[in-house]
Amino acid sequence: MSRILAIDYGTRRTGIAVSDPLRLIAGGLATVETRQLEAWLAKYFAAEDVSTIVVGKPARMDGTPSETWRYIEPLAARLRRAWPDKEVVFWDERFTSVLAHRAMLESGIGRMARRDKALVDKISATIILQSYMESRVSRDNG
Repeated sequence: MSRILAIDYGTRRTGIAVSDPLRLIAGGLATVETRQLEAWLAKYFAAEDVSTIVVGKPARMDGTPSETWRYIEPLAARLRRAWPDKEVVFWDERFTSVLAHRAMLESGIGRMARRDKALVDKISATIILQSYMESRVSRDNG
């Protein structure tokens, strides 16, 4: 089975998470500079079998798209053009940064490490991916 990759897009850094081949567990993979994201993905896709790209969809509390959406929509279009064999889906990313900080606190990560925005981005991507995978399991089993 192929992997699912999730992207927590940021204008400077992008967090990336990936599932195991059985699609059971989401794990943080990397944080890359956003300007190098597509080149990084090309290398990763050449080495690993990925069928789905889950892109975090930023939204305000009322559900309207946030400011970052104007960068994400064109990114998704470029991903679809570059890799037409991969499904590109959007997934609500509201609260992922808050959940990432909470997970870091609960795991005992020190204060200085919690300030590491790259780590927060990678954990946020992992939360997006885990949420997406859990919704698919409950939909498929429901």
